[in-house]
Amino acid sequence: MIKVLFVCMGNICRSPTAEGVFTQLVQQAGLSKQIQIDSAGTHDYNIGNPPDLRSQQAAHQRGIDLSTLRARQVTLADLLEFDYVLTMDKYNYQILNSICPLEHEHKLHLLLDFAPELSTQEVPDPYKGGDNGFEQVLDLIETACKGLLNEIRQQF
Repeated sequence: MIKVLFVCMGNICRSPTAEGVFTQLVQQAGLSKQIQIDSAGTHDYNIGNPPDLRSQQAAHQRGIDLSTLRARQVTLADLLEFDYVLTMDKYNYQILNSICPLEHEHKLHLLLDFAPELSTQEVPDPYKGGDNGFEQVLDLIETACKGLLNEIRQQF
């Protein structure tokens, strides 16, 4: 079992979107029993809350249901347990890197490391932007999640 954790700041926009997108890709690939997927936030702002309604609506338009997800805060145990810990931006990467035991740092990645063809390294936070930002986030995440799945498939 390969365990994948997506992380952003509040776990209500980018990381639950990535969880939903990657879950859909994994299901379509028939690998649901081999890959466990979750998401979390570096901050405790939204614990227990569902994803932002705009994230849910944008994902729903692509056939992805985020409505059952609930925000939680990343823990040290997550850094030990998960095989891939994927942050949406450098700020959250630095937070996790500062608490991650040295022997587990190899698990930390920017999600967009898996989409080298893109011209950016970070998934922008759409929370304070307009609705168009949620579509852009989905586009970036979908591209990176396909690259991530291709890498993971090589392990089977």
